[in-house]
Amino acid sequence: MKSWKVASAGILTASILLTGCTSEQDAVAQKTETKTVHAEKSTDKTKITSSKKIPSQLQKPLKIASINQFSIGTFSSQYVSGVKKQVEEFGGSVQVYNADNDLSKMAAYVETAINQQVDGILIDHGRADAIAPSVKKAVAQGIPVVAFDSDINIPGVTVIDQDDYSLAWNSLRTMAQDLNGKGKIVYVWVGGFTPMERRNVMYEAFKKRYPNIKEVARFGNASQNTALDTQSQMEALLQKYPNKGDIDAVFAPWDEFAKGATRAIQQAGRDEIKVYGIDLSDEDLQLMQADESPWKATAATDPADVGKMQVRFLYQKAAGEETPQVYSVQPHLVEKEVLPSSKISMSEMGKYVEGWGKSDAAESPWMKTLKEASK
Repeated sequence: MKSWKVASAGILTASILLTGCTSEQDAVAQKTETKTVHAEKSTDKTKITSSKKIPSQLQKPLKIASINQFSIGTFSSQYVSGVKKQVEEFGGSVQVYNADNDLSKMAAYVETAINQQVDGILIDHGRADAIAPSVKKAVAQGIPVVAFDSDINIPGVTVIDQDDYSLAWNSLRTMAQDLNGKGKIVYVWVGGFTPMERRNVMYEAFKKRYPNIKEVARFGNASQNTALDTQSQMEALLQKYPNKGDIDAVFAPWDEFAKGATRAIQQAGRDEIKVYGIDLSDEDLQLMQADESPWKATAATDPADVGKMQVRFLYQKAAGEETPQVYSVQPHLVEKEVLPSSKISMSEMGKYVEGWGKSDAAESPWMKTLKEASK
């Protein structure tokens, strides 16, 4: 298994800026012996054929539950697409549960997955105070669990994240540089979500680092129509601040916020206002690439790549391999100026942003064989 990296340069920056951020705990998952067998390829498509290189625990198709706090926007849909694609490539099946931002429903879905005796559980977002008891129950019953963008801290559960501190700081620092350290900004934010809380930590540090950049307004809420709601709120704010110089930039640490703010600014013809965001999807790319788009930069990871990585960690756990307690995905800064004039998709981003979508984390030698055997 290739080595994994837990820390990044952005986190080192965050640790210098902040004193009070809690550190993640070391990996505690125990390493167990991997057994293998050999057999001829079967013509039965419902079974994964045996191979000397495939761990014995994976000689049958795995049944996976993917439990998501919400499914809002194209980032979430591309993340789920990545999860499904990787599970299917490994010959397994995945049932996706969307809790519609209801944490009690999310916990209930974990219980459902346990009762259905799934082979593994993927957690997307969620808060420990609501779902930790159910997750602990799954671990106690020997069900591998891997979480994404959650504050869960349970021995044996691998938690991956987008390095939210680095994401926020990369975007904020770019905005500060473009403003030359002075200006008036709008902050679009909502609490109650682990990644948003972490990004807000960096925003608070940013205000201390750049005291001449003043927040003139703040708003934000999460709903099934977040982008549209944000657009309406931004339109009202632009009417309140109608003059050039009233607002210089918008910091929107979620692409749904950035989309809404961008469209409002475009429709109002306020091209002097620039948008700096977090996250990226195909829809976001179209907005950024548009002529005279105010969306200047975003810090992001590839959501589909994150979903695939999470699945690989889960399969490693199912195979009895050691996995880290925490893993931070290396984020990228994507600036409008590096994008081509012709429209591109997320699958083409690697041509313009080095390292995009090419993570080899959680790769084991037997995975290639498993894919071949599962065709």
